[in-house]
Amino acid sequence: MPILDELSGFEFEDVMEDVFRNVGYTNVRQAAKTADEGRDILMDERVNGTTRGVVVECKHTGTVGRPVVQKLHSAVATYDFDGPKRGIAVTTGTFTGPATEYAQRLRDNGDPYPIELIDGKGLRSIAEEVGLDLYNGRIEILCDETLRPTDPTSGTDGPVREAFRDIENLDQTKLSTPTTHATFEPVVLVTATVDAVFETSVGVIHRIDERTQFVVRAARTQPRILDSAVASLVSENRGQTVRIEGLDLAADFDDHEVQRFGKTETEYKEWAVDRLKQHHATTVSYTGDNNVDYHKECVPNHSDISVQSIEAVYLPDIHQTTTIQEYSYPYAYYAAGPSRVTHEDGTHECVQCGDADAATFTFCSNCGSINCESHIKTERLEQEPVCTGCAVTDRFALRRKYFYSEANRDAFADEYAAMPPHEKARENVPAAIAAVVGTVGVLALLLVQTGLL
Repeated sequence: MPILDELSGFEFEDVMEDVFRNVGYTNVRQAAKTADEGRDILMDERVNGTTRGVVVECKHTGTVGRPVVQKLHSAVATYDFDGPKRGIAVTTGTFTGPATEYAQRLRDNGDPYPIELIDGKGLRSIAEEVGLDLYNGRIEILCDETLRPTDPTSGTDGPVREAFRDIENLDQTKLSTPTTHATFEPVVLVTATVDAVFETSVGVIHRIDERTQFVVRAARTQPRILDSAVASLVSENRGQTVRIEGLDLAADFDDHEVQRFGKTETEYKEWAVDRLKQHHATTVSYTGDNNVDYHKECVPNHSDISVQSIEAVYLPDIHQTTTIQEYSYPYAYYAAGPSRVTHEDGTHECVQCGDADAATFTFCSNCGSINCESHIKTERLEQEPVCTGCAVTDRFALRRKYFYSEANRDAFADEYAAMPPHEKARENVPAAIAAVVGTVGVLALLLVQTGLL
């Protein structure tokens, strides 16, 4: 039977560890590779509210006889676990008649340490359930779960309208409906433990005892760990997912894309193990018994790293574009229902200089632009904000003034020409100065400016 033929015994144990984790067992980990006493994999299961320990013996061979099952029964009986226990023997081949009869007799007699047998045929059935490719030992990723792409209370447009909320002088009732594109990005949430002890003749020189969790972008590009904010969004909302096929995506988005996972679950596990080995690799200096200083490179072994879980889920990446007159404003965020992490905010960026750190942003209704304080002025005739990008400007005596259009400029020029001297003076000096010096002072200042005094 051409099942997993190319794998070594140890590789087969790795595969079965992944299989049992996907079936639903918890705390799945491999036993020590040496002197395992019939225990290849140790794991837990919940039965009627009680945690039961499970010992697994893996045999990558054609036929498994009764002695293997008897050895497993002894291994279960001596397994140090506070609670009920049972065993599972799994093989890519078949069990002999005596082996099957022995396991059946244990069950019939109500033995406290029953043994379940999973042969190649049973493994095929499990493979269909968990996405195991029997010909290469890889666990495929079967995923249709996504974090919620929209907030049920504010709808698809809610986040982008909230982004516009603090833009000064912007009437939100006049905002057009944004165009929205949703990309469902594949990610995997990896939980692993590292338990490694490094000893020399002087004793323990280094120890690693760490549980870690990280979220990996799992598209067709090279795996990449997501930043802490996005990782928290995924991990905190992992229990509140929905099925993609149950969503009315056409009603919520103008278009959408569901990306494929780039690698198998097994490959992401291998990548995570390699990364953790590299992350924890260190050189330790110590003094030997002979009073000589030594340096030892400490790198965890594969057996020191246990991947507790690899949870696949889709992360909605929502891109919205709002068009206002001459300008389009992008806004993009990762969504998880009412929670989100913004990664592009064109609503808080000056269209003139690109400044995204300004204290305030102001909307120019003349052209539809959003501007920082340095690029927004007050229109002389209508006393409303106008940006330096679209304003028509002209100098009147010593000061530059800003207008929505040439028509406004010309209208003010006519008005300015008809002004008495003291009013012109008020136009040509800062308002704060005009208020302080009064009419007489302004007239004197005007005479100085014109060279008559």
